[in-house]
Amino acid sequence: MLTRQISLSAPIFLFIFVLQEAVVNQFKLPGGGFSLFVIFALVWAVISTPEIAALTGFGAGILMDMSGGAGGPVGQWTLIMIIICYGVSYLGYGDGNINGNPIGVVFFVVVANLATSFLFLSSSALLGVTTGSFGQILLTLLGNSLWTLVLTPIVLPVFSFMHNFVFETRSVL
Repeated sequence: MLTRQISLSAPIFLFIFVLQEAVVNQFKLPGGGFSLFVIFALVWAVISTPEIAALTGFGAGILMDMSGGAGGPVGQWTLIMIIICYGVSYLGYGDGNINGNPIGVVFFVVVANLATSFLFLSSSALLGVTTGSFGQILLTLLGNSLWTLVLTPIVLPVFSFMHNFVFETRSVL
């Protein structure tokens, strides 16, 4: 059963990743823009079990590490995405108020996206990667969170449908 789910979800992840790299990264949006792939991985993690969320974080992190715009050493995004995806899924697993409620999912995704950015920033500082000034960092964090808040309710039904197709669940957000 897990083989079927992985073989169906891998092309979906690759498609969203290529869409992010080829199309979304070309937009020059105020406030730093957004990452459709991170939103996708976080939505997938929120509505999955913790084990599937950890696998999601691993796959998403590996792809993000291989991205041309990755600003850190290989493995940094993988570690961050495993921690965030597992943590978000663990906190929301079994709670119908979060998993079954689109507002709860949007809230979790926005907070997890902000936590992902903070973890990336913290680990970059520990690894000696140069970042920007405090003002630039604050503007990017705020802009990224606002773009995620705007975009997540729009793409949530599509991502939820894909998740339900792969895992053969009947409930759609």
